[in-house]
Amino acid sequence: MAHNTQTALITGSTSGIGRELANCFAQDKYNLILVGRDQHTLNATAQEVRQAYGVEVTTIVKDLFQRQAPFEVYDQVKASGKQIDVLVNDAGQGQYGTFDTTDINRELDIVQLNIGAYLVLTKLYLQEMKARNEGRILLVGSIAGELPGPLQAVYHGTKAFINSWVESIQEENKDSNVTITNLLPGLTDTDFFNKADMTRAKNVAEGSKADPAEVAKDGYKALMAGERKVVSGFLNKVQVTTSNVLPDALVAANVHKQSAPIDGDESAR
Repeated sequence: MAHNTQTALITGSTSGIGRELANCFAQDKYNLILVGRDQHTLNATAQEVRQAYGVEVTTIVKDLFQRQAPFEVYDQVKASGKQIDVLVNDAGQGQYGTFDTTDINRELDIVQLNIGAYLVLTKLYLQEMKARNEGRILLVGSIAGELPGPLQAVYHGTKAFINSWVESIQEENKDSNVTITNLLPGLTDTDFFNKADMTRAKNVAEGSKADPAEVAKDGYKALMAGERKVVSGFLNKVQVTTSNVLPDALVAANVHKQSAPIDGDESAR
């Protein structure tokens, strides 16, 4: 099927890795459906992509913290008559601080966004794609799912869920022409850390961060090649490999040390 007749739906598409993935698809002349919370930012992103690449870009304003929102996204796309050839689940957030000081309602929202929205959109579009026996799904996971995450316990937990779940559904669907790819970035230069109040973490304040455009290219390339999993960045590959052989307690202690706050206050703000 020619690319210019294909459509990719991308969540978390107005900044960071999701925004760069939109560029990757648009460059290959995919039409886009971009999902985000803020109409103004979505419109601006859509206009930029249209002008740069000349593709059709539709926007859907939804707050994926809300349990019904991903179902509503699906229904809205269905009503438009558009077929989704590629689904990209990218939207995700975290919260910095020790678990006893973080906001439980914010964490429940994060679970809904990082897990609930992924489950709903993946299930609904996987069913459609399997019926056609073609389609691609890209899940933006994280190396956080491979490591314990003191001071970001819930975020790491949500990404561990994604890593386990995606391996299961990949096995279930290995005989179909639908491919499911898990992209695992590490620290990336995005707005994630501002939203998580994590800019005071040592590794964020002082460490190097990956370019979201490079991470997106790694994910896009793996998706198009039908790969199951890609860890973006050499040092991230090393960290994941090392964490698989070291005792969990030691890995947790190392992560804790790396992400300790430069002001010494580990409580959530």
